[in-house]
Parts: sequence; structure tokens; C-alpha cells
Amino acid sequence: MDEFNYLSVLVSIILGLGITQLLTGIGRLLQNRDRVKLYWPTIASVLILLVVHVLVWWTLFELRAESEWTFPGFLAVLLLPILLYLLSALALPDFGDAVADDLRQHYYANSRWFFSLWFLLVGASFLRELMLDGGIDRDLDTAMKVGFMALFATAAITRRARFHEVLVSVNFVLIAVYIGTLFTHLPGR
Repeated sequence: MDEFNYLSVLVSIILGLGITQLLTGIGRLLQNRDRVKLYWPTIASVLILLVVHVLVWWTLFELRAESEWTFPGFLAVLLLPILLYLLSALALPDFGDAVADDLRQHYYANSRWFFSLWFLLVGASFLRELMLDGGIDRDLDTAMKVGFMALFATAAITRRARFHEVLVSVNFVLIAVYIGTLFTHLPGR
């Protein structure tokens, strides 16, 4: 087993835990649908998170050619799935008690932390690039990430419902454009 395959096991486990967290939440939402007040930005955020989990797993394939692994470099890689897991933990309530869950209330109760973690996730992708590649490219990927960071920073400090509703819609479109423009094929193929 080469270094990449060895190290990617832990990354895959953590990504799998995040996906499990999201899918479990969706399952519980379906089970408790009669006592849950839906809020579409919450549902859309969960779908976006699922896609981003897969995107991170997809893009990490480019690291298969990395030959000089260091512990700090691996920690920078590991930070991405860790932050995604934490985002997944905040995305939906536990649905565990007898009280009806309000997804709108949950969304705004967690929005500062949620969007701060999104901001840190994009920042961690820059840290990964810096640690493994020795610098940050000035390209379309970087420009789009900076745009995402600006949106997430604004969302972390803004509590206006209309802004968040528009933001989630814009994020959906931007993620689709981001993936469609940069990641339709496995990296390095």
C-alpha cells in the first residue's frame, strides 16, 4: 500500500462519518415529518453539504501523486473532512425529543457557527494547497474560493432571513458552476 492509499483511509472515514451524519438527519427528518416545521434553506444546505463531501473526496484524488508527505501536510488535508463533519453536525437538529422541531429556528440559532465553519473550510483548502504545493495558485479555483469566503463571512454576521434565503440559492448555483467548470473529471486525468 502506498502512502496516499494509507493516508486516504482516515480521510475517507471522516468524510463517511459526515455523510452518515447528514443521511441520518435526513432519515430522522422523514421519520418525524409530522412534527417538523420545514425551512427550505436548511434542506438546501444539507444537499449542498452532501455534494461538497463528495467533491472533497473527488478532488483529493489529485494527491495520489504526492510523494513527500509530512505530518503537518497531512493534518492540513485532514482538516477539510473534519470541518465538513462539524458542518454536518450543525446542519440539522437531533430530532430526539418530543418537542416539535423548527428547522428555521435551528438554522438561525446555528447560522453564525455554521457559516464560520464554511469560511474556515475554504480557508483550510488554501492551507492544504500552501502546505502541499508550497503556494496558492492565482487561478479560477482561487477566485471562486475567495468569493465563497466573502459570502460565508457575510452570512456569519448577517441574520436577515431574506439574505440567507438568497444566499442558499446563490450557493446552489455557484457550487454547480464551480463543479461544472473545474471538477467534471478526476483531477490529473
